[in-house]
Amino acid sequence: MNRRRGLGNRPGFLAYGFLSAILLGSAFPLYWTVLIGSGDAYTINDPNMSWIPGGNFIDNALTVINNQSVHFWRALGNSILVSTVVSASVVFFSTLAGYSFAKLRFRGKRALLVFVIATMAVPVHLGVVPLFIVMSRLGWAGSIGAVIVPGLVSAFGVFWMTQYLSQALPDELVEAGRIDGASMFQTFWYIGLPAARPAAAMLALFIFIATWTNFFWPFIVLDRQNPTLPVALQLLQGSFFVDYSVVLAGVMLATIPLLVLFAFVGRHLVAGIMQGAVKG
Repeated sequence: MNRRRGLGNRPGFLAYGFLSAILLGSAFPLYWTVLIGSGDAYTINDPNMSWIPGGNFIDNALTVINNQSVHFWRALGNSILVSTVVSASVVFFSTLAGYSFAKLRFRGKRALLVFVIATMAVPVHLGVVPLFIVMSRLGWAGSIGAVIVPGLVSAFGVFWMTQYLSQALPDELVEAGRIDGASMFQTFWYIGLPAARPAAAMLALFIFIATWTNFFWPFIVLDRQNPTLPVALQLLQGSFFVDYSVVLAGVMLATIPLLVLFAFVGRHLVAGIMQGAVKG
């Protein structure tokens, strides 16, 4: 009875206050971006700045879009292509590897999993120089392929899906599929992949956002004629004067697709996570 009563209690004032503070703190940078991006070049230095967004956002956004050095539409298309391909590839290969580590038996499985996890301890920046040399020798420097190929697999994704499938997928289902005559890949496709859907959705969202906002490697390997959005927006900063209203308007334009993604996918994502939690 006490347990049921405890589960039925609603959060108190402190819990709601704490969550509200986190929400406001998380939303403030976005509001600041809208505030400055909708002003003019002098808004950010104005001591009497109004905390109500101005009416210059459309003009600033058009300045970004029509800037010849930014190549906004090409950068937008490149970001969509790179983020979509990398997210789909990471989800598929991570789920496949996670299913293998979690449900299959083969020699050296534990050592190989430890090796994959250990690669996450190596800083990404240490591999930039040899990776750039490889891309240059392949003739991929300056092309979108140089950004897509290195991100097709993820050690974090393998670890994530291994941990989830080891708990969420009963061994009895896999054995039942094999008894019914399913091949190894068929058991993965018809049993493992549907069971991994909630974790795969979360992983896809994480990877999409990380790839969309990635600046370091695309800035090194791509040229100014074929950038992704973060690289293109960097070109808005002039040598002697930076119009932060235009820069932050560009940042807002790059953020809008992520907000749209959350608006359409967020509800289904949460429903899938809760469904997986209840089944587990």
